[in-house]
Amino acid sequence: MKISILTIFPEMFDSVFSSSILGRAREQGLIEIELIDIRPFSQCKHKNTDDYPFGGGAGMVMTAQPIMDAMASVTGDGFTGRRIYMGPRGRTLTTAMARELAKEDRLVLLCGHYEGVDQRALDTCVDEEISIGDYILTGGELAAMVLTDCVARFIPGVLGSAESPEEESFSDGLLEYPQYTRPRELNGMAVPEVLLNGDHAKIRAWRRKESLKATMRFRPDLLEKAVLDKKDLKMLKELESCSSEN
Repeated sequence: MKISILTIFPEMFDSVFSSSILGRAREQGLIEIELIDIRPFSQCKHKNTDDYPFGGGAGMVMTAQPIMDAMASVTGDGFTGRRIYMGPRGRTLTTAMARELAKEDRLVLLCGHYEGVDQRALDTCVDEEISIGDYILTGGELAAMVLTDCVARFIPGVLGSAESPEEESFSDGLLEYPQYTRPRELNGMAVPEVLLNGDHAKIRAWRRKESLKATMRFRPDLLEKAVLDKKDLKMLKELESCSSEN
């Protein structure tokens, strides 16, 4: 997969995309990340990429021309990928959406800044808008980093284990179960015995129950949309009963 990111602050991405899992994935050729500086495409004398909004108001608005030319340079003729604006009006990024985007060969992410982007650029250069949450950021760069990291985890080979992305929080609509590593005992706190006996069926059952417990405690709203079978519903009733007794 190739991800092209249009931004006026390309230097913000260097350390994030050169480190850890993403850095290794790029070195292995599993993902290509291209940073496109919008400023050189400006036809203004001083390479401005923003101006005052028509109608008045606080702040500045990113101008359409540099964005449109920058996008054209990346997509060219016959582009078949998805052009995404990281903006607050879009669909909220989810695991299911990240899994879907990971199937694409090309993604182009547009990072807004200031008070927003001239609507004419969005109308002609963007296929969809995606938000990473209902809060305000100084620009779309951080959102683009989050989306790239989230999507990359579903590209085959990026993670060490093929099952890892499917076992983590939100992959099935629930929060993840607790994790433990060495030592087996620390300051009087022991690792649950079920994780040490090698019985994989019991381990799976324990993990499922703990996922349900964590979700019920921290994000009960997720249970309304999660796909639960009869065993899950029975576990939830038992957990609710124990909770009410305590």
